[in-house]
Amino acid sequence: MASTLPIPAINVIQPSFIERDSQSSNPDKPPPRDFNHPYTPYPIQTTFMQTLYSVLDRTVEEPPTRTTTTNTTTNNNTTTTAPSTTFSSSAATLVPSNPSKSPSPPPKHLLNPTGTTAPTRHVPSPGPSPSPGPSTEAGPSTAQPPTTTTTTSVPRPKPKKHHAQIALFESPTGTGKSLSLICATLTWLRNHKRSQFESEIDKIKQQMEESGEPEWMVESALRRKREELAARYEEMERMVERIRERERELEKEGEEGGSRKRRRVDRREDRKSKGKRVSGGRGLTAMEEDKEFLMDDWDDEGGAGLDENDPMGQLSKETRELLEKVGMGTAAGGKKGGDEEMVVEEGIKIFYTSRTHSQLTQFIQELRRPQFPASVPPRDDQDERPTKEIVKEIPLSSRQKLCINPSVRRLGTLAAINERCQTLQQPKTPKEKRCPYVPNASNLKATHQFRDTALATLPDIEDLYQIGKEQHICPYYASRSAIPGAEVITLPYPLLLQKSAREALGIKLEGNIVIIDEAHNIMDAVSNVHAAEIKYTDLKRAKLSLHTYIQRFQLKLKAENLVMIAQLQRIVEALGIFLKSRLDQAAMGLGLPRDNEGIVEDTKVLLKTGGADQINLYKLIRYVQESKLAFKIEAYMSYCDDESRDTDDEEAEKEIKKREGRPPVLHTLCSFLLALTNLSSEGRIFFEKIPPPKGENQDMKLSYMLLSPTHAFSSIAESARAVILAGGTMSPFEDYKAHLFPDVPAEKITTLSCGHVIPKENLVVWTLGSISPNPRINTGIGDDCFDFTFAKRSNTSLINRLGLVFLNMVSAVPDGIVAFFPSYNYLEEVIRVWKQHHQAMGPRTVWERLEEKKAIFMDSNKPNESTDQTLQKYSEVIHADPRPLSPSGTTRVRGAMLLSVIGGKMSEGINFSDRLGRCVIVVGLPYPNAHSPEWQARKQYIESNFTARYTAAHPSGPPIIPPPSNARVPRATSSGAIIRNMDLVNPPPIEKLATRASNVFYENATMRAVNQSIGRAIRHRNDYAAIVLVDCRYEREHVRAKLPGWIREGWEVTQRMTKEVDGWKHQGDAKGLSALVGRCNRFFRGKKREEEARGRGRGG
Repeated sequence: MASTLPIPAINVIQPSFIERDSQSSNPDKPPPRDFNHPYTPYPIQTTFMQTLYSVLDRTVEEPPTRTTTTNTTTNNNTTTTAPSTTFSSSAATLVPSNPSKSPSPPPKHLLNPTGTTAPTRHVPSPGPSPSPGPSTEAGPSTAQPPTTTTTTSVPRPKPKKHHAQIALFESPTGTGKSLSLICATLTWLRNHKRSQFESEIDKIKQQMEESGEPEWMVESALRRKREELAARYEEMERMVERIRERERELEKEGEEGGSRKRRRVDRREDRKSKGKRVSGGRGLTAMEEDKEFLMDDWDDEGGAGLDENDPMGQLSKETRELLEKVGMGTAAGGKKGGDEEMVVEEGIKIFYTSRTHSQLTQFIQELRRPQFPASVPPRDDQDERPTKEIVKEIPLSSRQKLCINPSVRRLGTLAAINERCQTLQQPKTPKEKRCPYVPNASNLKATHQFRDTALATLPDIEDLYQIGKEQHICPYYASRSAIPGAEVITLPYPLLLQKSAREALGIKLEGNIVIIDEAHNIMDAVSNVHAAEIKYTDLKRAKLSLHTYIQRFQLKLKAENLVMIAQLQRIVEALGIFLKSRLDQAAMGLGLPRDNEGIVEDTKVLLKTGGADQINLYKLIRYVQESKLAFKIEAYMSYCDDESRDTDDEEAEKEIKKREGRPPVLHTLCSFLLALTNLSSEGRIFFEKIPPPKGENQDMKLSYMLLSPTHAFSSIAESARAVILAGGTMSPFEDYKAHLFPDVPAEKITTLSCGHVIPKENLVVWTLGSISPNPRINTGIGDDCFDFTFAKRSNTSLINRLGLVFLNMVSAVPDGIVAFFPSYNYLEEVIRVWKQHHQAMGPRTVWERLEEKKAIFMDSNKPNESTDQTLQKYSEVIHADPRPLSPSGTTRVRGAMLLSVIGGKMSEGINFSDRLGRCVIVVGLPYPNAHSPEWQARKQYIESNFTARYTAAHPSGPPIIPPPSNARVPRATSSGAIIRNMDLVNPPPIEKLATRASNVFYENATMRAVNQSIGRAIRHRNDYAAIVLVDCRYEREHVRAKLPGWIREGWEVTQRMTKEVDGWKHQGDAKGLSALVGRCNRFFRGKKREEEARGRGRGG
């Protein structure tokens, strides 16, 4: 188990809540105290930055070597070898020096029912044992002569996997998390670069002293070496200038060639205008149709003349060559243009990713605040070079955000924009019809100006888009030229989490730092990125498209193309028959849930029709990708629609425009087929009846869900130097360790949970389990207990008692209240009951009485209702002066109340600071449906995975079992022994432990959603609010233990204040509605007096 660092004294909050579980920092190299923070940091922020700095420092604690150093450890009779790393002193680049691995055998038990050979997976597998003898691995070339090493003929142990340093940080919103991340990582990066120069000098000094050289000679040599190292930076600048000069020459050539090209295009247009037309519309000749839509020859060995590993293979040859020339070329091992001497060595990079575009923009705004020292130390005291160096940053994003071509951007959807962009860049697309903004010889100057401007200005996505428009160059492609020179690269989740997306953008994580912000939903994000689905209506459209294309080009397609398209038709037919049989079964059934949704237990039944189960899916997928079949067919179908469209038919026009926004159906099919080739243990396939689109009678979909993010995330965890997961509400931490980093050693994982920067007097936290302090808790209807479980939450008496709570809170809380409910359906049910007359609630309804106190707004899951408009109206009412009238017109409201849903549009990324969120009320616990097919499959996977890992780790029998997660965490005694409960004395069977593991994951997923909703309030140091959790389950200790640390501390402080200040005399916890209202009244009255006192002070 990881040791615990000593916790420094914190003076902002007493008591401050900081929990840390990490390895002790190197006492000989403590973290700095100055992190170039633009403001005076709070002690909590300093602790955050020091911990992160120590994590990054541990990535270089092992001495760099140029030969393979074997460190052998034995664990369970298994010998492993730790791979060595080589550091480039000139650019501080981590270069792995592991011997290359041979491809592993194909994985077994695939979802692919054919049993065909699978390609090598992205999950690294150890290769065959190396032959005995010395390592033949070659490190970087050096000036030293080779040495001869004699070894015995002993087989080398199997290499140990590389694992990044992992850090999990929880820092509430308002505590300066973004600035802490920026200052710690960039201070470490600049210090690390400077230390590389100093290490070179120390190495020279040590060698000369050991050789017995005179002191004056040592000093002279060190001075020359220091000047040489300092001049290296200037030499790099001169190299960059030579590259710029060469680029200017290419620009001149491109401008001259562009004018000649335009003249040729004009002449070619004259000749084309004389050709024979076959129809109206676009009016292509038969030959032009063949040229534009007919597929190239394809063979299994060489594909369609394109490299399958080239992510830019859809571009024309000229475009690919130019992108390579300006540093935007193939990321998967393609050759790059330019002389070797002209390539600038890249340094360590920081890849920062977050969930939304707005969060990335906020990060870049924070990045502009601090200033950092130069990467190169000065030669001497008289060195006049700047001591500060601008941070070089480049944002990456999708075509949807960066496309500046109006005809493509207007398509709206990401899939449609991607398809049209790639279609315009196909090699056989006529040059005059290609996108004019993609880098080419005639706009090379604009590409270079784009790169230089971007690296000098710390742009966000909007800035990058504007730079592209000003330079008339595509920001999506041109931004890649800035990657080699950037220190910080920002990008959204999908571009980082998908290996194929990283390769397409030229992103290499090896030796670099990865920061994942808002990481509370990272596991869901990984699953969503790798999800796939196909609808019955999609299959019908695919069948029609393939049939139409074959009818037109059958006589001109080569045999291999005809064979592969026929196989694709068989796949489409088989999947369609499966879904049609399910639809028929649901129509004839009794409407049972199992008829409308379920798990496809035996995936072989999907492709059993027409011999489709004998088709090699890997070869078929590769064919669709390499041959660009999806582009060809979709383009031809669009062309046919254009030729036959009736411009007077408005309905037909709407349907065609709607179809233009859809992704190519074969892309959707190919993504689903790719999911079929995954390991059966990693995911499941589900069927579900869905509402049919217009013009269809019924529809059903097949969907693939990734059950485990472990393997999908391993390409990041096993490549990067360090992986930092940060968020405001990361609790509980267990799931990240168990499902993202199960194989990472404990000594490489650091966790830190920070307290809030607000004073303890600024927060009230209350768990409300009943109206009265001591209710009768049983199963009878009408008992005074807030039990919002699915079976009981629809009880009218319960909903009316909830209304009584809200009526008291709208009277006690000024300004804004934000309430979160378990689901949209339940919110509608509650509002329906509150609008009804009930004798027990008086002559007026609950809803009418609430509207007298506050204006009420509701979140909605309907796509046509704008969240921004709702928030704008909510804010206007709260800040209105004078206050608006209530609906009855007799009183004026005291603020507003917003009713939303946990996990809904208002529960994440919305800032309810100050008057907008004086109180957050969370109703119930939003447990997902445990009986749904998805959760049944997920829990089954967790239990089987737990059993397999447990059995493998303890083959000799059960060891002492750790306590369950829902038990109080035991404290360590002074001797270090752990006080154990009965589970440790009598270990339960493994089946019970596995069930417990799945239940813990189920509960943690629920609590992460609750914690995220709670975090909408308290957004800065001077903010204050009350947080009320309404459900008897929140009063259970094991549930409260999963709340963020600062919330748990706030609950304890509120309990103490209620007993000491409010005169609560009960021996147990302060409970009940009356105690809550009394505490809130005193809390908000006190805050009002403080604000009035501050106002008088400013006025005086």
